[in-house]
Amino acid sequence: MDDLRRIDLNLLLTLHALLSEQHVSRAAIRLHRSQPAVSHALAQLRDIFADPLLVRRGARLVLSPRAQALRDPLQQALAQLDGLLGSPGFEPGRARRTFRLAMSDYGAQVVLPALMRELRTLAPQIDLVVSQGSREAMLGQLIDGEVDLALGVFPELPSEIHEQGLFDESFVCVADRGTLPVRGNLTLDAWLARPHVLVAVRPGIDNEIDQALKALGVRRRIALTLPHWGVAQTVLAGTDLVLTVARRSLAASPPDKALRVFEPPLPISAFSFAQAWHARREGDAGHQWLRELILAHCRGWHSRA
Repeated sequence: MDDLRRIDLNLLLTLHALLSEQHVSRAAIRLHRSQPAVSHALAQLRDIFADPLLVRRGARLVLSPRAQALRDPLQQALAQLDGLLGSPGFEPGRARRTFRLAMSDYGAQVVLPALMRELRTLAPQIDLVVSQGSREAMLGQLIDGEVDLALGVFPELPSEIHEQGLFDESFVCVADRGTLPVRGNLTLDAWLARPHVLVAVRPGIDNEIDQALKALGVRRRIALTLPHWGVAQTVLAGTDLVLTVARRSLAASPPDKALRVFEPPLPISAFSFAQAWHARREGDAGHQWLRELILAHCRGWHSRA
């Protein structure tokens, strides 16, 4: 009973954030508190439970066995308390919060302009911090709590990651207009005879285009590999290079008049562009509001594409 008197609701919420994030700085961001305040609360919790709770292992903090045992009962207790008190919900016009998003520059081109216009109107005190990484890196960041939401293409997901499709995307090709036939597009043989530009955060990983080529038993020559969609079409003018690119990236950044857009000479499977988040964020009203805003924007975009 004496220990219970030493724990108030704020300490329980801090404990929950620390056990979920396993990182003092990320817990502080989640709680909208300073890092020193959360560090002080962790010291209090360690004293109350007579346990380190978070133990350093290399460069990371991991849960102690006692902390592992506390996590699920604490989650259940806070959920029951939230139901008892009645959560006030999320008011975007008054909310002050920072969301951390991970996406490629393709995702940033397609999603961010309209999303930021919506946020500035509906929720002017909400800030976004956007980072970039490979699919694998983004999933790791979701699991580790380093980002709140990832936007991208995720063929396989761990069980604790939730996903929602935003739109289906297809491919088009771009090349210097002067190097193409006056009428018609390139045949497959002519397309394969040209050098290609590949956009890949991590070269060496099969993409939808090369998977389609592999199914036909042919390969293309990659003359230039780039990590960013945005710069890819700027290198095409005055060369024989061919870029095969996601269709919406050209709508976000139309090519100049020296370039021509044409259909690929082989069938390439469309891909689903999705938003993904960790199960721990599922009940977060603010997080849910942001997901719904992104979904509404992308589906409206899709209906006009």
